[in-house]
Amino acid sequence: MDEIERQIEELREKIRYHNYRYYVLNDPEISDAEYDRLFRQLVELEQAHPELITPDSPTQRVGAQPQEAFAQITHRQPMLSLENAFSSQELFDFDARLKRYLNRSSPIEYT
Repeated sequence: MDEIERQIEELREKIRYHNYRYYVLNDPEISDAEYDRLFRQLVELEQAHPELITPDSPTQRVGAQPQEAFAQITHRQPMLSLENAFSSQELFDFDARLKRYLNRSSPIEYT
C-alpha cells in the first residue's frame, strides 16, 4: 500500500469513527469544523486519485442511520445547506446558487 492509499484509508477510518460517535452515540469528540476538514481532505484525495474510490467510502454515502429518538417532520420550506463553506467566496457562491434556486435577485437574510 503506498502513502496515498494509506492516507485515504486512515481518513476513512477516522471519519467512520466520528460518524459513529456523532450519529449513533450522540457524543462527538471533535468539532464540526474538524470533521469537515477531515472529510474535505478525503474528498480532495479521492478526486485526485479516483481509482482509489471505493463504494464503502464515507464520500459515497449520504448521512447516517437516524436515531429512533428523533421524530420525523416535514419542513414548510426546504432545508438548504451551506455545503460546508470554508471561505467568504464559498459563502458568496452559496448565496448565488440559492438565489438561482429561488429565482430571486433581492438580498436574502440569513440566520
